[in-house]
Amino acid sequence: MSNSNIELEEIKFTKVENESDFPEWAKRDEVALYLHETMKPYNDKLEDVNRALDFVFRKNGGMGGFVMLTHRGENLLGICVMMKTGMKGYIPENLLLMITVDPETRGQGIGGKLIDKCARECEGDIKLHVEYDNPAKRLYERVGFTTKYAEMRYNNPYSSK
Repeated sequence: MSNSNIELEEIKFTKVENESDFPEWAKRDEVALYLHETMKPYNDKLEDVNRALDFVFRKNGGMGGFVMLTHRGENLLGICVMMKTGMKGYIPENLLLMITVDPETRGQGIGGKLIDKCARECEGDIKLHVEYDNPAKRLYERVGFTTKYAEMRYNNPYSSK
């Protein structure tokens, strides 16, 4: 059955705050693979997706957060991973770490509803990182994200990686 032409009233949300809370139809491994596959070409390595989920579920020094599943019945339509930063002020309290919508249903308002639902579940402000050429940047701007800083990175030649 095709996902196309989703009625926004049909979509549901499931918030996952603990690893044990994933529903039977969307286990952690399936969610990690879904994130990895549907975020192409802006996806992260599967091992990095799993490491991010560990942080959200307070492993390896993570501050917590949640995963929001968007679905129609047991059919995943999108996922958002929201991580607490442990900061406040110059760094917002929350980082929208990953978000994806099924490629067959993009452009139907699901991403905007997913961001809105997640924002309502957060305490404090939210930041995200997006590549300049990512088409999702327009969605983020439409829902109210603004550009405050340019992120710059230094690949440290002295670091043992």
